[in-house]
Order: sequence, then C-alpha cells, then structure tokens
Amino acid sequence: MSTVAKRALIAGLRWTSLRLRLVVVFALVALTAAVSVAGIAYWLNREAVLTRTQDTALNDFRQSMQDRVAKLPSQPTQSELQLAAEQMAALSAKPGYSVLLVDTREAGKPVVAYSDLDAFTLRDVPQKLQEQVNRKQPITAGNAHPYHLFWMRTNLDGAPYLVGGAKVIGGGPTGYMLTSLRQERDDLSSLAWSLGIATGLALLGSALLAQAAATTVLKPVQRLGDAARRLGEGKLDTRLRVSGTDELADLSRTFNRTAAQLEKKVQDMSAREEASRRFVADMSHELRTPLTAITAVAEVLEDEADSLDPMIAPAVHLVVSETRRLNDLVENLMEVTRFDAGTARLVLDDVDVVDQVTACLDARAWLDAVELDGERGMMVRLDPRRLDVILANLVGNALKHGGSPVHVSVRALDGELVIEVRDNGPGIPADVLPHVFDRFYKASASRPRSEGSGLGLSIAMENAHIHGGDITAANSPDGGAVFTLRLPRDLESEGRNDDAQVRGQS
Repeated sequence: MSTVAKRALIAGLRWTSLRLRLVVVFALVALTAAVSVAGIAYWLNREAVLTRTQDTALNDFRQSMQDRVAKLPSQPTQSELQLAAEQMAALSAKPGYSVLLVDTREAGKPVVAYSDLDAFTLRDVPQKLQEQVNRKQPITAGNAHPYHLFWMRTNLDGAPYLVGGAKVIGGGPTGYMLTSLRQERDDLSSLAWSLGIATGLALLGSALLAQAAATTVLKPVQRLGDAARRLGEGKLDTRLRVSGTDELADLSRTFNRTAAQLEKKVQDMSAREEASRRFVADMSHELRTPLTAITAVAEVLEDEADSLDPMIAPAVHLVVSETRRLNDLVENLMEVTRFDAGTARLVLDDVDVVDQVTACLDARAWLDAVELDGERGMMVRLDPRRLDVILANLVGNALKHGGSPVHVSVRALDGELVIEVRDNGPGIPADVLPHVFDRFYKASASRPRSEGSGLGLSIAMENAHIHGGDITAANSPDGGAVFTLRLPRDLESEGRNDDAQVRGQS
C-alpha cells in the first residue's frame, strides 16, 4: 500500500472514529434509559399482576374458610371435610384453586381431604409454610389472633404456583390452597418481550438520530478540514460559506478572518520579497559594468605592481583582491536571483563525470591537493557548468577549512551518481552543521569579513536541486567533514530534460 493510500485510510478511520463515537454515545445513553425504563416498568407490572392475583385468591380462600370450614362440626368426618374441600374449590374465584383440608384426631393420624388428589397433596405444601400456619402466635396489643393466613410463591414441576394456608381459630381444620401462576408468568413474559422490542426500537432510533446528529455536526467540521488542507496547499483564497449563529458558524467566521489575514500577509511578504529580489538583481546587473572597468584597471595595476613604490604595492594587491572578491559576490548574487526567480535552466549534455571533475580541479590548480577516486567512462546526462560550480564550491570549501589532501570519490549507486568530498580538518561543529547550506551563514560571527561570501554552499545546493539531486553534510568517524552529492543518472527519465528549450539561451 502506498504512503498516500495509507494516509487516506488513516484519515478515513479517524473521521469514522469520531462518527462512531457519537453513535456509540447516543446508543449507550438510549440503551441505558430504555433498559432502566423497561426494567422499572416490568418490575411495577410484575408486582401489580402478581399482587392482584394473589390478593384475589387469598381473600377468596380466607372467606371460604370462614363460610364453610369454620361451620363444620368440631370433629368433622372424612366425608364432611371432603365435601367442604370440593365446594371451596368449585366456588373459588377465577382462575380457581385446589383445596386441602387437614384435621387432627390422634397424634400421627390426621384426617385429610383433597379437592383434587392429582393436583394438590400435602407433599406440595412447603414444610416452612406448614410450620408458620400451625404456629400459635402470642396475643399482644398488636396481634389479636393466634393464627394468621400465610402464603408463599413456589415452583412445582417447573411451573410457578401460589400456596396459602390458614388454621381455623378456636380449634378446627387447617386449610391450604394452591393456585397456578402460569397465566401471570405468560403475561409477564409477553410484557418482557414487548419491552425488549421497545428497547431495541429505541436503540435503533437513537442510532439513526445519532447518525443524523453526527452528520449535522461533522459535515461542517469536514468542510473546515478540507478548507484547512486547501489553505495549507497554498490556495489562500479559500473561504467557508457561513450560515447560522451557532459555535460552528463562529468557527467558520474565525477561519475566514484568519485566511484573509494570512492571504494579505503572504501577499505583502511576496511583494516585499519580489521587490527585494528585483533590487538585488538590478543592483547586481548595474554593478557589472563598473566592476568590469574596475577589474580591467585592477589587472593593469597588478601587472605593474612590481614597478610601483613599495609603499603602494600592498595597496594595489589589496584593491585587486577585493575587486575580484566583489566580482565573485556580484556573480553569486545574480545566480541566486535567477534561482529565486525560477529562471535558472539546465543545459544538458552527456558528460564523463571523472573527466569533468578532473577539468574542474585542473582549472583551479587543485590537482596536487586533491586525491580523485573514480573510473573514467561513467557517462551521465547533466549540466556540466552547474556540476563545475558544485564541485568548485565543495572542494574549495574543503581546502579552505580542512586543508589538503582532499579526497574526492565518484561512483554510481542504485541509479544515482554519488560524489563524495572529504577533508582532513577538524570537522563541522554540531551547532553549525544544520546551517552550512544557509545563505550568508558563517560559522564565526566574530569574523564577518572572511574570504567567502556565505553563498557558495547554498548555490551548490540549488544547482543540485535543479538536477533533481541533493547534497548532505556530515562528519566522518575518522575525522574531517564529508559532503555527499547525489544526482540522478538519467535526467530525461526524471522528466527534467530541458536541453531542447534552453540550448538557444546558452
């Protein structure tokens, strides 16, 4: 996957992540609210349904115990108990219940009557409930009766039931009732399903609402991001359409004001830079004519220096040296202005690199001070004049600051031409290294008046860039500074074949 594709994917994930977070937050809030409401509603309805069914059955059972069981003889027979149990079950309020009556005769010989022997027996009554029903309560100010009606909910064969029991006060049978809560369970299950469906619909609705809200919020943010990217690409006339009075509208207005101020400042800076560049170019051009004349006079004076008064000769040599330095500075300034104006062009030719390096060194009488490592026959298509400028600056800088011998190696690596210039000096200080290619930068601020103009290495870098290459500076582990020039071996394949359009200008 390419770098651009990865960046686009990361940007898409970030954008989706914010939308996802909004949807998740909305969904969680809605889910929490829906589950809370559904839980409370279910609990309230459950208690209401079970309480209503239970109260109806227990009240009817209590009344039946008073109306029928309490009127039985003190020691009813089995048939009398059986008839009472059947009548109570038959006349019970809907949904109806089964009845079990127990009367005690002798210890361990109770008389038991069932309304439905298959549905309800004494084994179905929890032991704990039997103990509560038969336990005699003390009579107190808050308790007027020794026996009370007790009940509990239980499961029989996996089904819910309500079991209740009471004892006739004053001596008499004990009665138990059993009624099914299956219908109530089914009704509550239906209610739970309904509440679950409602919760799901609420969750879905909240997700759709969150999606709409996210779109409403993120669309202006996305437009703002796109506008910021266009602004960063240099399209300073980018503006946002503003509507509304909310915070996003205020942010858009702030962006527009900032973009307008930035555009104005950039225009002002561009105008000042253009004026400064034009001034340097005009000044350099205007200085060439008088410099040409001064240089000619200086050369005549230099030829006659030996015949001049010994007191005047040093001044003549100083004038000649400074004139040449001024001439180099003007030429460098004109070269810089061409790079800044974008008018610098390549004049390409097929060049034997080692021969070109040798010619550069020979023209400046540096052959004895430089060790050249490279094989002839390495043909590269480039601008020989600009390569000469690069080499002259790099080698001259190495000789000036590192002394001889300077080692120059030429080789081809991975489709690149690599020229390395290494000296034997103390190296480049760490605080100077990042600035060696800056214009007018000099390592010693206390010596602003040195032989160099501070433009040589920056011009070398510009000439490397126009070839599509680069120059790096570093310190060798063995001592000394190392400048490495890298140029593409085939400029035509790099889309930089300017030969046809500039041959007529050379």
